[in-house]
Amino acid sequence: MSDCTLPVLPDPCPLCLNTATTHYHTDKIRQYWHCPVCQLVFASRQSLLANDAELAIYQQHQNDPADAGYRQFLNKLALPLLERLGKAPLMGLDFGAGPGPTLYLLLEQGGHQVSNYDPYFAPHAQLLQRAYDFICSTEAIEHFYHPATEWQLWLKLLKVEGWLGLMTRLRPEHTADFAKWHYKNDPTHVSFFHADTFHWLAQRDGFSVEIIGPDVVILQRMATSDPG
Repeated sequence: MSDCTLPVLPDPCPLCLNTATTHYHTDKIRQYWHCPVCQLVFASRQSLLANDAELAIYQQHQNDPADAGYRQFLNKLALPLLERLGKAPLMGLDFGAGPGPTLYLLLEQGGHQVSNYDPYFAPHAQLLQRAYDFICSTEAIEHFYHPATEWQLWLKLLKVEGWLGLMTRLRPEHTADFAKWHYKNDPTHVSFFHADTFHWLAQRDGFSVEIIGPDVVILQRMATSDPG
């Protein structure tokens, strides 16, 4: 009997919407695709969890503001971001703050005002109708099913010359290293950014970009960019 299995069609890139993506890797739980335009690697759309299953995993997270180790982890972003924000009080948004918001405490100690938004744990829609001097998102962007949507929202919310501070593990350079990478094994991690992905976004949308270590990226919106 002949093999009648239909070929698997590539998923379009959820960040830049390019349709000419290519197979990148397959493991025991899912396939991954690569976008040659923005360099995003992303999980197959068929493998994405339903909202209730995703929420159940997030509810297991133990993010405690009183945990000194967790605060130290967040300081990898908070400290360099505070250096760039300066002393004048600014208004910021922690996007994807999770079940135990903590980053805002570190930034408020630096003299700034921070609101917490999370689609599951703090779905305050009114916060998405304001303009911000800075937006931060720690260990969240890799969870985005449709990162183009969140990115366009950030462009809408962020003031010109505003700062965008992100924490996410940058994906390895080579496929063989990706295959052994523990970060992809979390089923809620579905979008894997390369340093070149952020450089691509920065060039397209008018940002400067700094890659600070393997998991911290800080961008600033240029004065010449169009707030949209």
